[in-house]
Amino acid sequence: MGPRPYILKETNWKTIKETDYEVAILPWGATEAHNYHLPYGTDSIQNEFITAEAAKLAWDRGAKVIVLPNMPFGVNCQQLDIKLTINLNPSTQFKILQDIVSALNGQDIRKLVILNGHGGNDFKQMIRELSAEFPKMLIAQISWYLIDPHWDKYFDDLGDHAGEMETSIMMKIVPEWVLPLSEAGDGNSKKLKFKARREGWMWAPRQWTKVTEDTGIGNPAKSAVEKGEAYLNKVIAKFSDFLVELAATDNDDIYS
Repeated sequence: MGPRPYILKETNWKTIKETDYEVAILPWGATEAHNYHLPYGTDSIQNEFITAEAAKLAWDRGAKVIVLPNMPFGVNCQQLDIKLTINLNPSTQFKILQDIVSALNGQDIRKLVILNGHGGNDFKQMIRELSAEFPKMLIAQISWYLIDPHWDKYFDDLGDHAGEMETSIMMKIVPEWVLPLSEAGDGNSKKLKFKARREGWMWAPRQWTKVTEDTGIGNPAKSAVEKGEAYLNKVIAKFSDFLVELAATDNDDIYS
């Protein structure tokens, strides 16, 4: 397979020089433990697959999109006591994102989509600040796992970290990197005991080793390739539709 013109790390200056790219996509993941059975790069692996597949569909429909290399480190402030979890503080993330936006803005690529694959990342306030600094840029955040939030249509257990959903997806993408489910922990986890948290109007970060013994949240026991494939197909199709729409939309005409 030759270089894909919509994947930056594969393509070349000859192609890039001749192409007027309309939308840049920045996948942003994390490096962290995912129970015993999934790789540390799970968030990045999922990000790269989803972005590449959606970009291909959009490209085939005429949208000039370019996928930037995945950022492999995310906000993991509460997991630093787990060996080889790598943390970027939000302030560090902001500086990295600021430099990327500055480069794209100077090259007249004025639409950037951050495809987020890690629950600890949140770029909203950063985007607010950068939108004031670079007013010609349209910067959007999408967490791919919220593109179709109805997980209960696909999965029995709805745990959000190395559970049935993520395991099923990884079985589809890189089955050779997923250990047998007999090796996985059950993903049992604790929650904050406050009534306000149960009712949904209070939030505080989870200290990971205090809420889960195996680093998972959600039981992967009923994971299956077919479940992961069905969910991925829906997410990728919807994301590609958005990329096509975004590419065709003028930055000065985004409201209706």
